Amino acid sequence: MNHSTHSPVTGILKEEDVILDYGVHAGKSVREIQESDPEFYESLMDQKGSGVYAIRREAHVDGHKTFRLYLNPLAHLDQ
Repeated sequence: MNHSTHSPVTGILKEEDVILDYGVHAGKSVREIQESDPEFYESLMDQKGSGVYAIRREAHVDGHKTFRLYLNPLAHLDQ
């Protein structure tokens, strides 16, 4: 991914800095998912902006910001 462009899943955040917090891909970065499971990555793209998931800042690890992509527990209430 060219860092001057936005990710279709994470927006302005680098895909390697956003870690999935649920499911079979828990613990993998969005970048890793893009490479290992393109179909799941596409489903993340399709769900962006629908409120199904959210990204929040997690911590600074060795001066490096990390983020978690998690399922929004309130998403089912909108449907």
